[in-house]
Amino acid sequence: MHHLDVQVLNAALAWAEEHPVWLCTVLSTYGSSPRPPGAMMVIRSDGRYYGSLSGGCVEESFIARIGDDTFSSPSQIVRYGDGGFEPDQALPCGGALDILVEKLMPGNASLDYLQQMMSALTGPHSVVKALTIPEPCRSLLPGGYLSRTHTQVQGANIVLTLCAPPRVVIAGLSSVALYCANFAQALGFETLVCEHREDVLLNLADQLDDSVKLIKQFPASYLEREGCHSGTAILSLTHDPRIDDLTMMEAVNLPAFYIGAMGSQNNSLRRKERLVRIGELNPEEINRIHAPIGMDIGSKTPAEIALSIMADVVSHKNGLMGSPQDKDGAS
Repeated sequence: MHHLDVQVLNAALAWAEEHPVWLCTVLSTYGSSPRPPGAMMVIRSDGRYYGSLSGGCVEESFIARIGDDTFSSPSQIVRYGDGGFEPDQALPCGGALDILVEKLMPGNASLDYLQQMMSALTGPHSVVKALTIPEPCRSLLPGGYLSRTHTQVQGANIVLTLCAPPRVVIAGLSSVALYCANFAQALGFETLVCEHREDVLLNLADQLDDSVKLIKQFPASYLEREGCHSGTAILSLTHDPRIDDLTMMEAVNLPAFYIGAMGSQNNSLRRKERLVRIGELNPEEINRIHAPIGMDIGSKTPAEIALSIMADVVSHKNGLMGSPQDKDGAS
C-alpha cells in the first residue's frame, strides 16, 4: 500500500483531467485527532472521494457541502467544531479541525500543480506551497527534506511544506528484521529491505508485508549506489559481520538520521573496534552508530527487540534525540 496521501493525489490526478476537484488538507487540529496536519482528501462534485480528514467525524458533512457548492472559492479555510460547522460525530476531546479547501478546475494547470505535490510526497525533496485565501496557490517551490508535513497559518496567508514519509532501510533479513519491516510499514515509513542471500530469501522473504520493497542486493552496495535522504533510518539486523560492518561503513557517509546495528554490548564493542581498525572510521562517525541498537525495554523475543528498535527510531524522527551510548539497547 502506498502512503495514503499519495493515493489521494493519484485519485486527484485521474479525476482532474475531466472534473473539478476539491483538494482538502488538514491545517491544524485542537484536541485529539486521528488525522494529523497535512492529511489530505480529494472530492468530486458527484460525491466520489478518496482519503480522510478526521477518520469519519466530518466527511459526510463535508461531501454534502461540496454538493451544495458551499466551497466555491479557489481556496478557503473551513473549521469544524469550536464555532465552525458541526461535525457528523463529536471530535475527540471536544476538539476542532481547520481544513484548507482548494477548488481545482479540470485541465493541464491543475494536473501540473497536483504532479508537483506528488513529487514532494514520493521524492527526497519537499515542496513549499504558499497561498493567500481566497486566491489559488501563488508559489510552489522545492525545499529541503523534512520528516513530516509542516503547516503555517498567519491570517489569510498559508504556507505548507509537503514531503515524503520517512524511510527505513533494513540491511539483511532476520527474525528481528521481519518484525521491524512490518512495524515500520504500519508506522507510516517507506520500508526497504536489502537481502542478497538466496537461502535467507527462500525462507524469510514471503513473510514480509506486500507493501515492503524487497531489494535483492548486497546492502552496502545498494547504499553506495543509491544513497539516501535525511529522513532515512538504516538498520543492520543480521548478526553477520560481513553484512553489518560493511553496511555501517557505507551508512556513516550518508545523511541518515538514524544508523544502528544489532548486537550485544560485547559484540557491539568488537564491531566498533573493527570499524576503527579496518574501516578507518573516526570518532564522530562511530558516535553516529546506535550499537547496541534500540531502547532498553528488557526485550528478549524478536518482536520485543524490533519494538525497541522502532521505538528508538520514531523517538529520533520526532526530535527526542539522545546519545546512542546512553542506552543499553537490544541484543
